Amino acid sequence: MEAVKLVTSDPSERRDTYRVAYIIHFLLGAGNLLPWNALITAVDYFAYLYPTKHIEKVFSVAYMISSVMVLLVMMSWGSWSKTTLRLRMNLGFSMFVMSLMVAPVIDWTSSNTKLKERPSGAYGMTVAAVVICGLADGLVGGSLIGSAGKLPKQYMQAVFAGTASSGILISILRIITKASLPQTPKGLKISAHLYFMVATIFLLCCIIFSNLQHKLPVMQQYHQRLHQESTLCTGTKFWAVAGKIKGPAIGKSLTAFYVPQSITRAIWAATARLLFYPLFVVSLHGPKWLKTELPVVVLTFLLGFSNGYLTSVLMILAPKSVPYSESELSAIVMTGFLGFGLVGGSVLGWFWIL
Repeated sequence: MEAVKLVTSDPSERRDTYRVAYIIHFLLGAGNLLPWNALITAVDYFAYLYPTKHIEKVFSVAYMISSVMVLLVMMSWGSWSKTTLRLRMNLGFSMFVMSLMVAPVIDWTSSNTKLKERPSGAYGMTVAAVVICGLADGLVGGSLIGSAGKLPKQYMQAVFAGTASSGILISILRIITKASLPQTPKGLKISAHLYFMVATIFLLCCIIFSNLQHKLPVMQQYHQRLHQESTLCTGTKFWAVAGKIKGPAIGKSLTAFYVPQSITRAIWAATARLLFYPLFVVSLHGPKWLKTELPVVVLTFLLGFSNGYLTSVLMILAPKSVPYSESELSAIVMTGFLGFGLVGGSVLGWFWIL
């Protein structure tokens, strides 16, 4: 805990002028989850191309499993820690760009004029792009949140607020691109291409932001101090791998204003979310007045709000509640269970439709 206090309480530390470092962490957090949101939000486009496939379920399983595979490799192969943060971020965002451009490139290189006349292997290449997106997610998410875990808590909050906002941003972008073109096969194709290209431009900007943050004086000072402190610690060097849950921006952003000091209370609050299950059952099978839209909307909002807030709180508190040398390992353990839970949920969702 002393190492953490040194990072946050040194009166001689540089200030984050104009909150540039905070804004960059926010944008990188948004960019980290933006590719997945882009793929799953364009499900209407993929469902039109492949009407016999269960697009949402296949995408979810492919994405989550590949992301957890990266997590397992990072946990078991110590050589990964020898790579620099900048290299991991650049590689991950480059993989994101490649995954988003697969669908448009297939259309551009196809000799068929009709949208639904796909070339052989197009569906397999699309699923492969989702797998690449999942691999990049584990790489970028682990590097970004692992780095933020050793910085003052406002940077972790910025990352999670960014991941929350990415869903809103990508939904607005999808609505604009669809509304600006006619609802015809050709219009659907052009709107999807425009949608993916704008998202790709944002990711290219994230590569610039990722390299820029290393040049900020405040970040250089933090990383230099952390490097000096790490030489005093013994044990294996771990780096955090973090999975993300898409929660409401309100919940994840609330940690900018209030974070409980007790991690035990946060855990009990997370456990109390089990009460949502009987509440949803009552809303479905209870009195007629509970079967209206309002109770379901309120419950869904509270479910997402509590999910986003408590996820952000626990990811902020956990690295700060253990000795510095174990902060990354604690994040790996937490994220390991989180990742397996996401995979389990995706697989169960797949079996639900069988």
